[in-house]
Amino acid sequence: MFTHYIRIVAVALILLAWSGGVRAQITYTKQDSLKVVKLLSQGAKQRVKAKKELMTYYGNQLKGVPYVPATLEVNKREQLVVNMRQMDCTTFVETVLALAMTTAQSSQRWEDYCKNLTKIRYENGVMKEYPSRNHYFIWWVESNGKQGIVKTLTGTGTLTGTFLRSVGAQASKARSTGTGKQGTTLFKAQNIHIDWMTKHSDSYPMMKGNKQFVREIAAHEKKTDGKVMMYIPRANLGLSQKKMKWVENGDILAICTKKKGLDTTHIGIAEWGSDGKLHLLNASQIHKKVVLESMSLQQYMTKHPSQLGVWVIKPIFR
Repeated sequence: MFTHYIRIVAVALILLAWSGGVRAQITYTKQDSLKVVKLLSQGAKQRVKAKKELMTYYGNQLKGVPYVPATLEVNKREQLVVNMRQMDCTTFVETVLALAMTTAQSSQRWEDYCKNLTKIRYENGVMKEYPSRNHYFIWWVESNGKQGIVKTLTGTGTLTGTFLRSVGAQASKARSTGTGKQGTTLFKAQNIHIDWMTKHSDSYPMMKGNKQFVREIAAHEKKTDGKVMMYIPRANLGLSQKKMKWVENGDILAICTKKKGLDTTHIGIAEWGSDGKLHLLNASQIHKKVVLESMSLQQYMTKHPSQLGVWVIKPIFR
């Protein structure tokens, strides 16, 4: 009897230590956790035809949240930061995706939301030290692709099957009938060459003065060099929804750049407008908050000459 009691106490202590350890690795306020649970409760009541509609639902629920950069850079050691009060473009998309994933899993639990956010934000879904974060969006796409969270059209064929064939057919049709602007193909290839972080390491608080972190991130940058992502050029983004029917509401759009050392400069969520044009739901540095851009995505990008076009990343909900 005494031995049995000891075993129960030991198990309880282990569980308590595990729970405390997990919580100790999360930076958040009570306001953040309450907002997550409230949103999940509201999301569970939504009647959606497809789980993907949860992306635009949650994205629109976050309209007005202030844009603040570097909200993840608040600790001396890496922790999962949950901040529902302030967001940048990446944390906005991660927040929306984690909320949608949790609802798609029929959960309203804070703990499940945090688990999903960890999967999304860190390489192979495991939070270690600072270098384990998906700092470049190409890393984000690769990590979440491996985990089956998203799929995208890439030069290495990450996205295959019907969608890939339909894209090929659309591109072929564009060449032969001119459905792409000036008869061009609808997609182009971007060769990835990234070294921005290591060349500007002093701009990143956790990297500054940490040679080990710089070496680890430099090695990952080198491993990424030469990879290819397919993107829709800016010139083709004015096409109608019918001609770009594979771009759907709730897709994640990453704006790729010709700026040296970077792969992308901004991300958001696709939403087709009543004008028949593609718009971007995003945490906007210009508007200083989360907004659905009133101008079309193509109009938005013409104001930024260094922007090439967009990667289309599709969330997967099982």
